[in-house]
Parts: sequence; C-alpha cells; structure tokens
Amino acid sequence: MLLRLILCALLLAAPCVASAAPAASPAAIPPEVDAALVRAKIPREAVSLLVQEADTTDATHAAPRLSHRAQVAMNPASVMKLTTTFAALDLLGPAYAWTTPVFVDGALESGTLYGNVYIQGLGDPKLVLERLWLLLRRLQGLGIRQINGDIVLDRSAFEVPETNAADFDGEPLRPYNAAPDALLINYKAVVMTITPDRANRMAQIQFDPPLAGVEMQATVPLSAGDCGDYRAALKADFSEARRIRFAGSYAASCGEKVWPVAYADPRSYAPRAVQGLWQELGGKLGGSVRWGTLPAALAAGKPTLEMSSAPLAEIIRDINKYSNNVMAQQVFLTLGRVLPGALGGADATAAEAPLGNGLGTGSTGGSTTTPPLPAGNFAASRAVLQRWWKVRIGSEDLPVWDNGSGLSRQERISAQGLARMLQVAWRSPYMPELVASLPITGVDGTLKRVKSRATGSAHLKTGSLSNVLARAGYVDGASGKRYVLVALINHANANTDAARAVMETLVDWAARDN
Repeated sequence: MLLRLILCALLLAAPCVASAAPAASPAAIPPEVDAALVRAKIPREAVSLLVQEADTTDATHAAPRLSHRAQVAMNPASVMKLTTTFAALDLLGPAYAWTTPVFVDGALESGTLYGNVYIQGLGDPKLVLERLWLLLRRLQGLGIRQINGDIVLDRSAFEVPETNAADFDGEPLRPYNAAPDALLINYKAVVMTITPDRANRMAQIQFDPPLAGVEMQATVPLSAGDCGDYRAALKADFSEARRIRFAGSYAASCGEKVWPVAYADPRSYAPRAVQGLWQELGGKLGGSVRWGTLPAALAAGKPTLEMSSAPLAEIIRDINKYSNNVMAQQVFLTLGRVLPGALGGADATAAEAPLGNGLGTGSTGGSTTTPPLPAGNFAASRAVLQRWWKVRIGSEDLPVWDNGSGLSRQERISAQGLARMLQVAWRSPYMPELVASLPITGVDGTLKRVKSRATGSAHLKTGSLSNVLARAGYVDGASGKRYVLVALINHANANTDAARAVMETLVDWAARDN
C-alpha cells in the first residue's frame, strides 16, 4: 500500500490523500482554559490549540471541538518526536532492529588473538552498558582472553558534524545534549551511584561504565543534616577528561542516589568505555581501543558475531515515554541511512531495494546489506520525512525538521498538521505501538507527576524548551469518544507552573465531554 501511494504521488503528481475540507468555524477557547492563560500571563496569540475526534477525517467535514490558530507553524519542542517515531513505525515496521556486528581478524592461539577486533556501529539507539558487557562476554566466549592488537571502533555509518555539547543551552553535562553516533554507547554518560557508608562516615561512589585512563574519586565525606541539593553539596568537578573529583560532602539522609552526567570528552568516551569494561572483565589488550574503519575485505563477509537491539516498538517507548533526545536522533538518522531516496528522487530505483528486502516488515539493519548502505546524515533524513509526509499525511502543513528530536530552535509544525498525522496514525495498523509509547497522564513517563482529573485518560507526548511548552496525543472522553489533542505555547512564560496548569486544564476539559 505504501509503495502504491508513493508511485501515485510521484508519477501522477497529484494528491493521494483526501483534500482538505473547507475550514470550519473555529471553536472558541473554553472559558476555564482562557482563564488559565490569563493567570499564566500568556496571550492567546502565543498559543495554538486543536481538539478533534481521533477517527475524523477531512472527508467527513466534521468541525473540531476546539481550534485556535491551528494553522500557525510553531516550535513544538519534543512533541516533534511523534513525527519521527510514527514515520519509523510506518516505514520500517515495529519489529525492525539494529545490529552491532563484531569482526575478529587474526589467528587465535591459546586464548590470545594475534590481530584486531572490529566493532561496527550501525546506529543502535540503546547500546547501553549491560548490552556492551554482553557483547564483550560473547567475544570472550570465543576463547579470546588477550588481544595482541587493537579493538577498532567503526562509527562511519553516520555522518554527523562535530558539535559542542554546550552550544544549545550552555549545559554540556546534561545527558540530553549528547550527540548521536553510529556507535552510541550508554548515551555517552557516566552514571554515578552514591551510597552512604555510615560505619566509615563516608559515601561510596560507583562509576558506570569504568572509563580507562580516568581517575575517579571513589569516596566523599559523609555529613549530617537534610539532603537538600546533594549535587551542589558534592561540589563536583567534571571539567577534566582524565579526572572526576569532588570537593564537598554527601548528607547521610539522602540515602542512595543515582546521578548521570555527560562525559567531558564525548569523542573519547566509547574507546575508554570499551577498554575499561574489557579490562574489568579480565581481558588483556596489547594494543589500544581506537576509532577506525572496517576493512573492505572484512565488510564483504559475515561478522563473527552480532548484537541485536530491542525491536523498534520497544525503542520508541523509551523515546516518547522519557523524551530521550539522542535516541530519537538515532532513529531519525537511521531513516536517512536505510531509506535514502526511497520515497522519490534521482536515486529512487536503487534505494527502494531496502524496502523490497523487508524493512517494512521488521528486518534488521545489519552489516550484510549488499551493496553497502551510504552513511546516514540529517539532510537525507529530512528528505525522507518530507516525502513520507506528503504521501501519507498530505502536502499541506509540511513540518520543518532539523534533527527529529525537538531539541532544536529550527523545527516547526502546526497543530493542524500534527493533528492530521495523529489521525492517520489512529487508522494505522501500528496505532497500538505508537499509543503505547506515549506517557499516560498521572501514571508514567514525563507525565507521572502530573496531577489531573484526567489521570489515566490521556496518552500525551510532552515537550519543553525555554519559551516552549507542548502537549500532543490522544484523550479519552467521558462519553466514550477519543480525541486528538495538540497544544503549543511559544512564549517567555511557557515554562512556569501556571503554563503547565493551562495544559492540565485543557486536558481535563477535553476529557469532560458528556
């Protein structure tokens, strides 16, 4: 069906979806929502709202329950992840999985490999510590205890420009600012588990993963009093790539705390993590862990072993439930790598091969693809999303994508366009996977702490940047009807408690429809 729609759009140059209905009379902002906007000191001109039945199409000419500036393109923050994750479900299928191939090149004698090991990153969004540990254990299961050569890490599957983690908002140590990488290990984060040791009057600090060549302070003095801001009290210094230290103390009343931080030198993170974990497992290394590329002769053959990711349907739960930016960008870049030009353009014939090979039904993005896939990049991904949108959603309300995660000042979408996509998703066979990935109001994910009369009645993606607040998804009405809801606020007061109260009031109103 998808390829048929593609041919219709490309060859006939005509719309393949229902044309937009004549604009209905806009429904007024509900009084309680309007009052909440006044309390938040947010003008109506800074807000875009749309509430409409989920199973309504343009062809039915049904008027929305609420429509206010719905055609205006605005910054959606992380709500943009909805477009990336639904496009991935629609194009790759919910069972799609990534692989991380490992190639062993050399002779193995009495537990010693005389040669190199190559680990090829192909964009796995969730190659976390536990799975890296399993990969290295499987390598040892081949009988390799010592490598008299190098462990070579290949990240060439993505072409991503080098960035400074502080560029976006001046917070380089925040894990959400991690840049995507074809070999993304543990989100490039160091996870510190801090545990009070009252008997010795100190707090023990465990670092995961162990980073080779990095001095990590394992204890800090224990203090009395309330927990308060324990991070500030520790007086951590993460500025040096080779040393993590603390000048403060830790209150015993804090109990155990887990603190993830982005590593100061992201480029050296993967080599340090692989070497540190290999050595912790008792492995020996004669050479080094370094960046490099897989030799063509090895790439032409089968890998020695492969590590497969969780299926896409599980990956998007982490992306949408917890608004994981770097995972969303990994998926976005994968679309550009696996499907370059597959929806049209000069390279359409060659690029349709991956679709024909079953990517739409859940095959993996492995290393044995012939011919080799080109490197993924943001430009290719934007092109894929644009063509997909025109075919599946329509040529109107075309969003502006940057990196597909919403962690951007350039991305734009209208409430009308996003609502139309959510309606298409509702009629899609992959609707259950998308809806299950969204936070449930008052229950889990980024909406777990929200107190609302509609607790449990709404599956909504959240979005927040400085001057931006957004919600989008599905709301169950008391009448039994289900609604698509999109709310975008772009204003200096968007990040206040009063602005969040506007969103909660709107969701409560949408759910109270009897």
